[in-house]
Amino acid sequence: QVQLVESGGGLVQAGGSLRLSCAVSGHTLIIIRSAMGWFRQAPGKEREFVAGVRQSGGSTYYADSVKGRFTISRDSAKNTVYLQMDNLKPEDSAVYYCAASSGRGYDYTATRPAEYDYWGQGTQVTVSS
Repeated sequence: QVQLVESGGGLVQAGGSLRLSCAVSGHTLIIIRSAMGWFRQAPGKEREFVAGVRQSGGSTYYADSVKGRFTISRDSAKNTVYLQMDNLKPEDSAVYYCAASSGRGYDYTATRPAEYDYWGQGTQVTVSS
């Protein structure tokens, strides 16, 4: 099993920045073989993919809506995944979730919630205009 705990959410003005962290713990082999991702869900909307980093660690991918503003990174030594969010907009307001996609392959690109096996509890991000 794998446990994910997000932190770093909060209230920020438009144009500001936040960095979310996701601490990963549990079965070491599962963690090593997992791609990691960030999703978000606003009230009344479906959960949507934000950013992902492949099992290989160096390859990242993003939703078009955040490309150029958000950066995902993975510190394997600390078992932590980060989401640096810059130039935030009110439409970025949502609960942000960290997730792990296990055992789908070294370069697998996972963007759908069904492709992720483990989830954190979420952290609220609110961007005021």
